Amino acid sequence: MTLAYIPSPTISQFHIGSLTIHIYALTMLLGIIVAVWITSERWKKLGGTFDQILDTAIVAVPCGIIGARLYHVITTPERFFGPNGDWVEIFRIWNGGLGIWGAIFLGALGAWAWCRHKHYPMALLADSIAPALLVAQAIGRLGNWFNQELYGKPTTLPWGLKLNTQGSAIGNAEMCYDGATCPTGTLFHPTFLYEMIWNLIGAALIIWIGHKLITRLKAGSLFALYVMWYTLGRTWIEMLRIDFSHQILGLRVNVWVSIIVFILGAVAFILIQRFGQSTQLLAEKLRTETELEERKEQKSE
Repeated sequence: MTLAYIPSPTISQFHIGSLTIHIYALTMLLGIIVAVWITSERWKKLGGTFDQILDTAIVAVPCGIIGARLYHVITTPERFFGPNGDWVEIFRIWNGGLGIWGAIFLGALGAWAWCRHKHYPMALLADSIAPALLVAQAIGRLGNWFNQELYGKPTTLPWGLKLNTQGSAIGNAEMCYDGATCPTGTLFHPTFLYEMIWNLIGAALIIWIGHKLITRLKAGSLFALYVMWYTLGRTWIEMLRIDFSHQILGLRVNVWVSIIVFILGAVAFILIQRFGQSTQLLAEKLRTETELEERKEQKSE
């Protein structure tokens, strides 16, 4: 008899008139809002303004969403193309399927382009957003809980996830994912919760490290640490998951991606310490740019 478990929500969406609101989308939106707020608070301490972060987010967030969806489409093409695919599903992001790797790549590319246009130090922005991304990703994982998706292997642990067949969650009928029927009452590893906890711990560590070593670490170091922390956790969490994924040499694609990106993050951290600029120097450049913007605004009024 199961004495303790984590229940799954019985709803994944609700309606306001004829409008359908997906909770998955709400968690993504909340994550973005919190990330912008955390980033702006850290950015302002370095000499920037909230408007600078808001403008950057207006460019980077759409790029990130497009990148996230493209990564999912590329890594699971059979869902969208071929005899059993539906290409229209590409645009239904509320049904799940956003890859963090694509989000970070295109989102960072968009942010870099905007920072280059506005002469903002990209390394400072990267450090400012590092813990914010982890918090946003933690919030976003709640969407997987409401969708009853991306859970892990069966477990007997007291914090196992119990599924239900109520509501319209996209994962409530998938169970073991491989076509086998799990016994009634089977619990699964709540990988969404594991990643939430891992990400929040990482965010706290990055903020602490940044506070303690701000004079020793070069600008951009905290973002490299974010990459290393997230991919380290994603590697073992990914290996617990049982949802369909293409495999290479017996390992899920995202496991290989995590390993490769971790190595790249470690190399980047070393190179930043050797060739990067100090946070204090770039903060002075940011303050100068902020003052120039304020003067232009005053002249235009």
